[in-house]
Amino acid sequence: MKFKKAPLARIALACLLAAAGAAHAQAQQTYKIAYIDPLSGPFANVGELMLMHTQYAIEDINAKGGVLGGTKLQLLQFDSKLSAQESQSALQAAIDQGAKAIVTGGSGSSVVTALVQSVARWNQRNPGKELIVLNHSSIDPEMTGKGCSFWHFQTEANTAMKMKALANYIKKTPDVKKVYLLNQDYAHGKQWASYGRQLVGLARPDIQFVGEALHPIGRVKDFAPYIANVKQSGADSVITGNWGQDMTLLLKAAGDAGYNLRYFNHSAGSVPGTVTAVSQAKLGQLTWVAEWHPGEADTPKVDALAKAYKAKTGKDFLAPRIDMTPRLLAAAINKAGSADTIKVARALEDLTFDSVVGPVRMRAEDHQLLLPQVVNTIVPVDGKTVKTGWEGTNYGFRTDAVYTGNELAQGTECRMVRP
Repeated sequence: MKFKKAPLARIALACLLAAAGAAHAQAQQTYKIAYIDPLSGPFANVGELMLMHTQYAIEDINAKGGVLGGTKLQLLQFDSKLSAQESQSALQAAIDQGAKAIVTGGSGSSVVTALVQSVARWNQRNPGKELIVLNHSSIDPEMTGKGCSFWHFQTEANTAMKMKALANYIKKTPDVKKVYLLNQDYAHGKQWASYGRQLVGLARPDIQFVGEALHPIGRVKDFAPYIANVKQSGADSVITGNWGQDMTLLLKAAGDAGYNLRYFNHSAGSVPGTVTAVSQAKLGQLTWVAEWHPGEADTPKVDALAKAYKAKTGKDFLAPRIDMTPRLLAAAINKAGSADTIKVARALEDLTFDSVVGPVRMRAEDHQLLLPQVVNTIVPVDGKTVKTGWEGTNYGFRTDAVYTGNELAQGTECRMVRP
């Protein structure tokens, strides 16, 4: 009997070792990315849009073999609830689950800044277990300026770059004469107002800034009182950093008041519902800035991606930079030849990537991606400048001006500390 039990024991031990080895090998074949952005509350539609773009890119990367000759990317999902505190909890959960990179941006600059600071503290205390943060939509210039971090990479043009593009356009738009600054009361809203006054004022010294106000983010249900103040000021245009629900409700209030305003914004046109809100208001022109807009001419690579995305998800494609974010990460992992976070971060520095919107470069000195920006306006389809309606409306996007990332690049106050 002893001779019969011994082989069985050895077989059992061999099976356990084989299973452990297989589990270890499987773990080694997965690179975990944590998505942390709002998936509930007033900006849930924004977070879901960003999540879907991120998921699509990761699935496409995996379908083409993943990274490092077979390692697959795995996306973990967390709801930031638009809160710094909730984002900290999500970060800890992501760390506990083995994430090596965070993809974020839709929670607002103050939340993302807090997230980056927490990652930096974690990395300092836990060498060998570092994470990096890829930020596709929070655009406070401080994040790549005085508050820059080796662990943070910005894949969207920052506030100063976007406002410079708008200022260049406003310089050639003489009917903009009196401007009101109406923004959300948080870091980015204040920055948008400040850069608006500074850069638009520099481009057009004749423009009058006739008023300014900040409002709580995501909590105003009726913008009629704010519109009344704008109207009383005599403004013909509003510089506003509003997005999501705050933008659509602002458009509605102005439409209800019969007020035909021009709006200058960073990215609201890419959020679902904005075109519908403009079409329903029937008044006003919303001009915004992005790396691409739907219906833009001569963009075959984006058109092909948008078609494939729609076929797979059933949704409209809106943001190449979000799709680009995990692709940049994958390119850096392959360039580094390693999943080690410090090596990947260094590979991201000065990385040039042939994206669907053309070549882009991650500037090494401040981790700001230099990518093109298109100034465009939501207006009715006219068959010439705007040929296709959006969101089932007869409104679409008119291209007004196109600038390269290098044309909009700003100096930086970043003094990055590298490990």
